[in-house]
Amino acid sequence: MNEFIYTRLSQSTVAKQEFAKESSHKVMQLAEKIVATFNNKGKVLIFGNGGSAADAQHVAAEFVNRFLINRQPLPALALSTDTSILTAIGNDFSYDMVFTKQVQALGNPEDLAWGITTSGTSANVVQALAEAKKKGLTTVALTGGTVGTGGTIIPENGVHPHCDMVLNVPANDTPRIQEAHLWIEHLVCEIVEKMMFGQWVEE
Repeated sequence: MNEFIYTRLSQSTVAKQEFAKESSHKVMQLAEKIVATFNNKGKVLIFGNGGSAADAQHVAAEFVNRFLINRQPLPALALSTDTSILTAIGNDFSYDMVFTKQVQALGNPEDLAWGITTSGTSANVVQALAEAKKKGLTTVALTGGTVGTGGTIIPENGVHPHCDMVLNVPANDTPRIQEAHLWIEHLVCEIVEKMMFGQWVEE
């Protein structure tokens, strides 16, 4: 059992290390985009399915309440939380539209749309990002998968028509990708607080 636990620990660590090696600069870039959004009186719209839906709620809570610093609330909204909206759209139209219609209703050009998908193939996330891009929002995807396996969001040539930025965890094991996602999300929240409120909290 100890060997099993340490194997999973090692795999989780490797996923984070591989992301950091390839994309650590993107964490700062995303934080800068979020700070610019807040400074421009915009909000962050976050969305995903399953565990990624939980991540969306988690990140929104960190912005609205606090992460490490007692400070003013920051406007963020998880699009996975209103069951009446989700079930109405899913029933009347399609589950693929559950985030798109919310982006249509709530998104403005000064906002940032942050889609989270472990596979990179979630149709409702991809479509919502496309709609956000069309409306002029800043668009960001947090995804996973090695080259050639990450679905429709990972750009093959470094550019994606729906995303201003893609942060990809280069792993194929869903739990390890999700663990890395939470680590990235916490990094972004901490950097945003430091940039906006001028404090750095050491544990």
